Amino acid sequence: MFADDGTAIFSSQQVGSLRMLIAALVLLPISFSKLKIISAKNIIPLAIIGFCGNFIPAFLFTYAETGISSGLAGMLNSFTPIFTIIIGFFVFKTKLTNKQLIGTVIGTIGIVALVLTGKNASLNGDWEHILAIVLATLLYAISLNTIKHKLSDFSSYEITSLAFFILLPFAISGFFMTDTLHTFQTNPLASKGIFYIFILSVVGTALAVLVFNRIIAFSSTLFASSVTYFIPIVAVVIGFAFGERLTVWQIVSMFVVLFGVITANVSLKRKKE
Repeated sequence: MFADDGTAIFSSQQVGSLRMLIAALVLLPISFSKLKIISAKNIIPLAIIGFCGNFIPAFLFTYAETGISSGLAGMLNSFTPIFTIIIGFFVFKTKLTNKQLIGTVIGTIGIVALVLTGKNASLNGDWEHILAIVLATLLYAISLNTIKHKLSDFSSYEITSLAFFILLPFAISGFFMTDTLHTFQTNPLASKGIFYIFILSVVGTALAVLVFNRIIAFSSTLFASSVTYFIPIVAVVIGFAFGERLTVWQIVSMFVVLFGVITANVSLKRKKE
């Protein structure tokens, strides 16, 4: 989060803690209504989803993007379906088809091509920033498989609200440990920055996770994780809407991504689609 002169309003750690805190508070009314279904059996899966699917990646991504481009971050995000397949196959014994494997490979190739053909694409970055996103995608894959195989009887509202309820004490601790309160007291631009973080927290975290968990309930983990392929595509389209140049090769790359996603999920039953 930067001011007009390029100086940071909030650090990457502060953005991560604020994002989790605001999302948890927004979901709190739902959380209170669902507390009665928490038991010794499901509290660990809910904690895994909270930390692996939300809390830790929020800090990893904000840290990573201080050292690498958004294009590279989008490309690295395509590790999510790959890790989802690996964990599902080896840990949860999920059956895989050749089409799913081939489609995942095609989608990944399309993402790489989309980034490489971008006008301002930059693949420079320190290894610690690159590994931060790779670790985040691994955690996403763990969360996806946990939702599908351990909490299949829960609704998306229950999973999301209870996972964030478990995170709430840690989000509050993060708020104070990252000295965010001091930033509000000393930086006059903090009110401007918190507006955008609020949008990110409500739309990009709370609402997005609800929808994402809903997708998992009605499809496979591979199909749900495949939505990460669309992140760079959306970024390119939005950039085009704001006057950035869109090349023929970028358009071709988008179709390659779409073809990969369709190929990977064509074997799903019509009901799940």
